[in-house]
Amino acid sequence: MSTEIDNLILEHLKRFQAGQERIEIKLSELTQRVANLEASVASIKRDIGDVYTEIAAQSARYDRASERMERIERRLELA
Repeated sequence: MSTEIDNLILEHLKRFQAGQERIEIKLSELTQRVANLEASVASIKRDIGDVYTEIAAQSARYDRASERMERIERRLELA
């Protein structure tokens, strides 16, 4: 009887171990996916930063062109 109980306990332990292995594999996969998402988010943030930099540069060029236009208008007495 004791041998049957020991075998039953071993079978349960093996099932638990197999289940734990599946959980560890899934956790590893999810960890990798989260790392990929973090890298993607960082890339998007860099891209957004680049867009804001370009917008600032365009704005500065527009301001300079606007100032030049105002000077020209004043010289030609158009304003």
